[in-house]
Amino acid sequence: MTDENKNNELWRMLLTGEADVLVKYRRLFKVIPADNRCRACLSPFNGVGGQVSRVIFRRVPSRVNPHFCSACYTTMQENPGGAEVNMTLVFADIRGSTTLAEDMGTLAFSSLISRFYVAATHVFSESNAWIERLIGDQVIGLYLQSMAGPDHAAVAVRGAGELLRAVGYGSPDGAWLPLGIGVHTGTTFMGSVGSDTGLRDITVLGDAPNVAARLSSMAAAGEILISDAASARAGLDVSALEARTLNLKGRAEPIDVHVTRVDSPERSTA
Repeated sequence: MTDENKNNELWRMLLTGEADVLVKYRRLFKVIPADNRCRACLSPFNGVGGQVSRVIFRRVPSRVNPHFCSACYTTMQENPGGAEVNMTLVFADIRGSTTLAEDMGTLAFSSLISRFYVAATHVFSESNAWIERLIGDQVIGLYLQSMAGPDHAAVAVRGAGELLRAVGYGSPDGAWLPLGIGVHTGTTFMGSVGSDTGLRDITVLGDAPNVAARLSSMAAAGEILISDAASARAGLDVSALEARTLNLKGRAEPIDVHVTRVDSPERSTA
């Protein structure tokens, strides 16, 4: 097997939670007492166990997701490759951000965006999403089997609802940010891309991310547009949800979606 094939297989096992290295570390770390630990390899983050993990194993909370250690992310960066896996993607866009920035001024808008990033980071971290992007007026959370479990679509739908609540939808005071969200489940390439000698980054590619991005751009403020694929995988009872058929830019075939809001019924048949 070539190095490229080995790396791709490593990626597949890491993204699906099947990697032998994870099993090995889980056996080691689970016997070390800790209240807070990496949800992938179980390396402890606090107490005496956390000190042991930091000093001996050099494992600290990841900047990508504080519920996971930096080693899991570094392993991917240092082994260029990738794999196609089934995941659920949550794209969230601020509606009318250009007008908001113009009306509020640079400093006030910057403060608003910072508040949004903090809220999104908390929601994605608590719901075990891989935080793929916090940039500009958009945030992206990836719900992988290795992190969110086999019910990643249901977890993602709940996470999308929590994100709307985090910016004030459903509260007496109302939303402090106009946000639209798209949720889609599909086969996605996730891997390390870039030059061999320059900066490498971890990203997602394919039709599924494009669909999720288009859905988020078409969602009105306070709406979550959930594709049929994500609805089915999440086991949603869609009978009480508004249905739409959308023509997405760049796609020949229309896509069916269901619309939900934080005050909409989201009954699951799972």
